[in-house]
Amino acid sequence: MEKIKIFAEILVYKNVDELTEADKKLMEQAVAIREMAYAPYSHFRVGAALLLDNGMVVTGNNQENAAYPSGMCAERVAIWAAGAQYPDNKILKMAITARSEHHKLEQPIPPCGACRQAIAEYEIKQDKNIEIFFMGEIGKVYKANSLHDLLPLIFDSSSL
Repeated sequence: MEKIKIFAEILVYKNVDELTEADKKLMEQAVAIREMAYAPYSHFRVGAALLLDNGMVVTGNNQENAAYPSGMCAERVAIWAAGAQYPDNKILKMAITARSEHHKLEQPIPPCGACRQAIAEYEIKQDKNIEIFFMGEIGKVYKANSLHDLLPLIFDSSSL
């Protein structure tokens, strides 16, 4: 038997004010789109903003549906919009923020498993890491330098 250790490194910022101006602006765009989310069932709003290598920012928010699980997460809405509108451009950074209508979210909210898999697909496709910033409504911001920090043992086409 062999034992392996897998490590992840996450940077922790006290709040958005510690981010660079460019990263702060990206997170602000995620916050703005978060407020337009369609979340009448969970009352949990999520926004995502992607910075592409051409300087464009693509946003997405969660879209719920009474026929669960037909809704879609903000991260996948944004990623697939970027893939549809800018198929030849790379995603450099992703900012994610979440807010509950029931209580104040102070802890950073990472992407769900399905969104991690979608991010992995694009990171592999473009052969370039995607920096991922995520936060709750207020408080700390976490930064992963790559999806590998959030999902170290990824499933990709080499497994098929």
